[in-house]
Amino acid sequence: MSFLRGGGNPAPSGGVNIDKIEMAITELDTVTDFFNRMVQSVSCHAKCISPRYADADLNKGEGVCIDRCVAKFNEVQKKVGEKLQSRGAANAAAGAGSSFGSL
Repeated sequence: MSFLRGGGNPAPSGGVNIDKIEMAITELDTVTDFFNRMVQSVSCHAKCISPRYADADLNKGEGVCIDRCVAKFNEVQKKVGEKLQSRGAANAAAGAGSSFGSL
């Protein structure tokens, strides 16, 4: 059985769960964006790996550099996400309070 079927809010016709498809698409977009950021010119790939590939595998220094760089990138993304969520929640709370206060 596919994880996209059943559970939650099933489709009226008994087909695929639309909510789960949307979540899967969002997750795929997020992973694809992360991968693209890691291999673009201003990323960990450019910083840690020489443009002249001497070996098929990463050497120890390149591997350590990539690990550290990706960990730092993930930590920054996490902090930015948390900050955006807290600001969004604060804005929503301020907006909800002010909209009813004027009635």
